[in-house]
Amino acid sequence: QLSEDVERVSENPTDEREGEMEVHEDASSVILPDSELGTTAPSLRFSKTCLKNVFSVILLFIYLLLMAVAVFLVYQTISDFREKLKHPVMSVSYKEVSLYDAPGIAFYPGKARLLSCKHHYYDHIPPLINPGQPGDIECTTQRINYTDPFTNQTMKYALVVQGPRDVKKKELVFLQFHLNGTDQDFSAIDYLLFSSFQEFINSPEKAEFMKDCESSYSSWKFSGGFRTWVKMSLVKTKEEDGSETVEFKQETSVVNYIDQRTKPRSDQLFFVVFEWKDPFIQTVQDIITANPWNMIALLCGIFLALFKAADFAKLSVKWMIKIRKRHLKRSRQVRNHIN
Repeated sequence: QLSEDVERVSENPTDEREGEMEVHEDASSVILPDSELGTTAPSLRFSKTCLKNVFSVILLFIYLLLMAVAVFLVYQTISDFREKLKHPVMSVSYKEVSLYDAPGIAFYPGKARLLSCKHHYYDHIPPLINPGQPGDIECTTQRINYTDPFTNQTMKYALVVQGPRDVKKKELVFLQFHLNGTDQDFSAIDYLLFSSFQEFINSPEKAEFMKDCESSYSSWKFSGGFRTWVKMSLVKTKEEDGSETVEFKQETSVVNYIDQRTKPRSDQLFFVVFEWKDPFIQTVQDIITANPWNMIALLCGIFLALFKAADFAKLSVKWMIKIRKRHLKRSRQVRNHIN
């Protein structure tokens, strides 16, 4: 409306002068004080215009401040997104199962001999009747020879035993080994765990399968003269390429075995128990917490605010310029009228 008034005044200056002359003639019939005519009206107009200009400047600074904040938010959002892409968060989830896929337990007994192997339930292991004597072997076993994957020269002998499956019944596998004599000061048997005994049975190249297992899994030991409890837990890790790796975590407790045989023996007995710790399979994977769609929506909102603030600032500047021109034009008209 202000711009239309200015344009109308600029287009019809003659009509405005005629209107001013009529107003002057009408005003000449009224006697006004000099102070009210010359001082009060211009000062009021000047005060209102000054306040409007100050208010417009304050609004302009507020818009500029909002624009600066929006630019900072854009920079911070992009920086956080890039940082989250570089550092993904590790996510751990647990899946409860009633039956595990029976793991494979590979023993490297050396000169030791397997005396007995049984599956027991509900953590109940009956006392040994004839310790040190051959007993029942009720486990599924497989014997295999293969070359050492690290040297490719040494032949290794492994005894592979099927591990426990039923976690609800607390299934465990109890094994007894016997070593007649050893030249070493300490006697121990190495073993390693791999994820599936069935995969080993179905593998056409069992030697290559065992070489891959030895290269991928860690090996542990259990000592002679003790009863060793091994509680296993399964950890699956999902890699960035989509592949999945499996590893075992284990808790080991050792109890001294009291040899009650009548005659003193020089041989060594080994006892080991394998059972599952709990029915939960732990799955570990890296996840990226940064959501690109959320960032795009936030950036769109920030840019929209920027454009709106810029539009407000432009309109405010134009309005101030128009007000200033109108004020100058009115001042010239008042001076011309007084003259």
